[in-house]
Amino acid sequence: MQESSEIQKLVDEINFRESNPKNYKTMKAEELSKEFREIMKFEQEAFKKIERFEKIERNADLVQYAKMICKNTMGREIAQLQEIYLKKIDDEFLNSK
Repeated sequence: MQESSEIQKLVDEINFRESNPKNYKTMKAEELSKEFREIMKFEQEAFKKIERFEKIERNADLVQYAKMICKNTMGREIAQLQEIYLKKIDDEFLNSK
C-alpha cells in the first residue's frame, strides 16, 4: 500500500510541473540550458522510481499510468524547451534573423 502512495506522489509531482509551467520565452539561453539539465534529471529520476515500482508494486495499472504520464508530460516540456532554446541560441549567439 505504501508503494501506491509513492507512485501517486510521483504522479502529483509530474502533474504539478505541468500545471505550473515556466515562461521559457523570457529566459536567456544560459538559463534555458540550466532548465534543460534540471528537466532531464527530473525525468531520469522519475523513470528510475517507476522502474523500481514495476518490480515491487502490485497495482500494475497505476505503474503504467505513472509511466505514461511521465513520458507524455516530460516529453512535451522537453520539446517546448528545446524549441525555445534553439531559437535563443540562434538569436543570442549566432545573431541570425
